[in-house]
Amino acid sequence: MPDLTILAVFIPTFFFVSITPGMCMTLAMTLGMSVGVRRTLWMMLGEVFGVALVAIAAVVGVASIMLNYPAVFQVFKWLGAAYLGYLGTKMFIAKGHMNTDDTPTGPASRIGLASQGFITAIANPKGWAFMVSLLPPFISLSKPLTGQLMVLVGLIMLSEFVCMLIYATGGKSLRMFLNRNDNIRWMNRIAGSLLIGVGVWLALV
Repeated sequence: MPDLTILAVFIPTFFFVSITPGMCMTLAMTLGMSVGVRRTLWMMLGEVFGVALVAIAAVVGVASIMLNYPAVFQVFKWLGAAYLGYLGTKMFIAKGHMNTDDTPTGPASRIGLASQGFITAIANPKGWAFMVSLLPPFISLSKPLTGQLMVLVGLIMLSEFVCMLIYATGGKSLRMFLNRNDNIRWMNRIAGSLLIGVGVWLALV
């Protein structure tokens, strides 16, 4: 079980990063408007398991290196902190625009929707880079890996599902809200600021 201090930083950071418009959130909104929220739940199911797979692979791969080479942990932590600062800066200055015109709605079958969500999650290079840089520094080498991984991955899956549900149910109204008065830019600035703050925090602890 991760420390409460770590969870207090991890939960809001990942939630704001998840809720900013991206491939999966745009897909959830598009499907919510085209095939309905209930059928979109199948895409969400595939997506959260895809995200979980990416998260587990990222943590296990990096953790194995850190356990065998403890000195590498400090270097990796600083590199991860620097990369989070870089991602946060890019998000902070990004203009952002919600455009669902070119987002494919995909197949309407349950298996097809679940497959689309799963593939979208595991084929997103930014998702891999984010997991590799963000998750491992939250893992404590002095505690069992399995328990920490279960909690963090569970929180990630819950956050992703809640955010996609917001987009799927929001539909056209949410799209209009995000495209109005630079609201996406403000969301990106909040998420970017959190990433920069987490990067600084990881570099200092």
